[in-house]
Order: sequence, then structure tokens, then C-alpha cells
Amino acid sequence: MKTLLITLEYPPFRGGVASYYGNLAKYWPIDEKIIVLNNNRGELMSGNKSLSWLPIIPLLKRRLVTEKFDHLLVGQILPLGTVAYIVSFLQPLKYTIFLHGMDLSLALKSPRKKFLSKLILKRADKIICANTYVKEKLIENWPLLEDKIKVVNPGIESGAREADPYDLRMIKNSYNLEGKTIILSLGRLVKRKGVDRTIEALIKMPEEESKNLIYFIAGAGPRESYLKQLVPLRFAKKIIFLGKLSEDEKWAWLRLCDIFIMPSRDIAGDFEGFGIVYLEANLCGKPVIAGNSGGIKDAVVHEVNGLMVDPESVEDIGAAIVRLLKDPGLRQKLGEQGKRRAMKEFRWEDKAREVCQFIK
Repeated sequence: MKTLLITLEYPPFRGGVASYYGNLAKYWPIDEKIIVLNNNRGELMSGNKSLSWLPIIPLLKRRLVTEKFDHLLVGQILPLGTVAYIVSFLQPLKYTIFLHGMDLSLALKSPRKKFLSKLILKRADKIICANTYVKEKLIENWPLLEDKIKVVNPGIESGAREADPYDLRMIKNSYNLEGKTIILSLGRLVKRKGVDRTIEALIKMPEEESKNLIYFIAGAGPRESYLKQLVPLRFAKKIIFLGKLSEDEKWAWLRLCDIFIMPSRDIAGDFEGFGIVYLEANLCGKPVIAGNSGGIKDAVVHEVNGLMVDPESVEDIGAAIVRLLKDPGLRQKLGEQGKRRAMKEFRWEDKAREVCQFIK
């Protein structure tokens, strides 16, 4: 089978969606063929003006004529799903639509977009959702689509990147971390990530429970200055902002931390699609604390690889932190179970094969 993947997000473009498609192509079964048509050089679209996607129609049609493809994978329902829908009337074409989270929110944003999305999805041969939450939302709006939907979560590459022991010692010495319990948040600093609630929970925590704790916040984003203002002067050495990390630094901190926390919450249609970073922390043998929202329940199973909390409850977040601080055995158990689960259930080789088999 020969497959064409068309997407506006693809490596080296950063983000979960780009990573999903990059790894899907990388780990596609070797006995099958996949070609990727992406927008990294602006070949599909330039700018975001209305109808700037129209030139993709003749481009895709020409590609489908010059090369015979058995199936088209569509990375974005809008606008690329519109292109696939139109082209499917011009020549025989089976296509599959991927949905991750924010793309579905966009599709439901207005009556016009919702109507167009319904046409695209109804004509699609298959629909792949990156998480169960998106599938549930999809069925809630269009129940008749259920039979053609499959959930294929993102995967992770087989092993966590090893951190240089020297680098870990350097970090420990730089921040005087000997004998400390390290809590880490890592991600773009936006409202839904829940870093503000974590800061509030730590500030409210009794001194005897938090005296050996240091909370590191890695990442950059529009909420950075606001979050820094939340930290009282007396917590300046207990709540530390690291800024944006390189890939090597990310893995070093994931290996160094004792607990990973990201209590993400839904904010007016903006929700966590999956949260691959939870599995990356698990891959390093670390327990995670996650918000019970969006697609996170596919990545984190309560009491298996971490603890799920009410992301709006400072008390709930604080209680989960204290529980793991007081119980090193539980931390180890959740971390070990998480590592086994990540390596067994989220291999990209298996995920790519799953997609390939589903569209045949």
C-alpha cells in the first residue's frame, strides 16, 4: 500500500502534532510506503489569510495523478480536510482525517465550520483521534461517525535519552540539591498547564512538609512573568524558573527530579490533547501528578503511573504532592510501573503499524 500524508505541522516544526506525524512517518512499516507532503517551505500555504489554502487543491490533484496512492492521510481537518473533500469528488480518493484536540475545538467554533467539518468527516473513509477525549467529543457532536473512529495515542521512542552523570552532578552542585526532593514542571508556560495552582499549593503547604522540597519550572511562554509574580520572596530558593531547556537538558532534569507535576486544566476549549511529557517522565522512572482533564487520562492512569488530581483544586494538588513526599515507596512503585507501561504500550513502532492496518 502506498500512502500520502499531507500536513501543515511537521518536524523540525516543534509541538506535539508535528512530532506525531514525524514519528508516524519515521516508524511506518518498512514493507509499506509513505510519502509526506508538508508545509515546511511554504509549499502548501503561505500566511493565514482566508482561502490561502485554495492553491493546495490543484497541487494535490496533480500529485495524485502523477503518483498512484492508495490512501491519503490528512493532518488537519481545517483547512486540509476541505482540500481532501473537494479533491475526492474530482478523482477516486480514500482519505483519513486525524484529530488531536485544538483542531476539533476549531472545527466546532462556528456553525459554518461545524457544518463543513461534518461534510469532511462524513465523506472520510476513516477518522483517527489522538486521544479518547477527542473521540468522545466527536461522537457527542456526530454519533453516526462512531463506527469509523479509532483512537491511536502518540507513542514514545524506545529509550529515554541518557543524561551524562557529570551533567547531573553539575546541576546538583549548582543548586545545592543534596538531600532535597525535586519536583519538576516542564512545558510551555500557558494558563492551562496549571503551574499557577502548583505554586499556590506549595505556598500553602506547612513548613515541616516542604522544608526539603525544591520546585523547578522549565519552559517559557506568555505566563512566565505572571507566574514569577506569584512567588513570594521567602520562596525564591524553593521555587525556581529554569527557562527554556535544550533536549539534552530536558532529559537531564527528568532523570534528576523525584516527582513530575503538570496539573493541566481545560480553559475555554483549550485542553491538553495527551501530554507526552508524562510518559517521558515515566520513561525515566518518575511518578507524575496530572490534572484530570482533556486527553490526559490516556497518558496517566490514577494509582498506576501517577496520581490524577482536580486541576482547579489547590488542596487536591497539595495533598497529592504531600502524599508522594511522605511515601518514597509509592514514588518508586508508580515510577517503575510507569516505565514498564510506557515501554510496553506506547512504542512508536506499534502505533505506526496500528494506523497502517486501520486504513487498509
